[in-house]
Amino acid sequence: MIQLELRSDKGVLIVKPLGPLAAEDFAAIARDADGYIEAHGALNGLMICTEKFRGWKNLQGLWSHLRFVRDHHKKIRKVAFVSNSKIVELVINLAKYFVNPEARYFKCNQEGSAMNWIGAS
Repeated sequence: MIQLELRSDKGVLIVKPLGPLAAEDFAAIARDADGYIEAHGALNGLMICTEKFRGWKNLQGLWSHLRFVRDHHKKIRKVAFVSNSKIVELVINLAKYFVNPEARYFKCNQEGSAMNWIGAS
């Protein structure tokens, strides 16, 4: 289960996972992202806020995650990961070599800084 907030004024989709990620979570993220992308060409940013990564509910959740990244990584300018997880920080440092958006890690108390970074040109 996730919480989603689309900040249309900034072109930012905020995602807050509340547990292990499932296929329906990525369908919801894609629905919000695609609506904005269709109207504006791209999302300025995706901000993912989670104290720690809780993994996927099942293999279908993992597959949906990979498919979302494949289908959207060229349509999102920046991705901010807001977390206190060292694993998330490590994954970000590796993933930025393989996906299009600029990605950056922020600590949980730095949501404002993450939003400012996404808004910077």
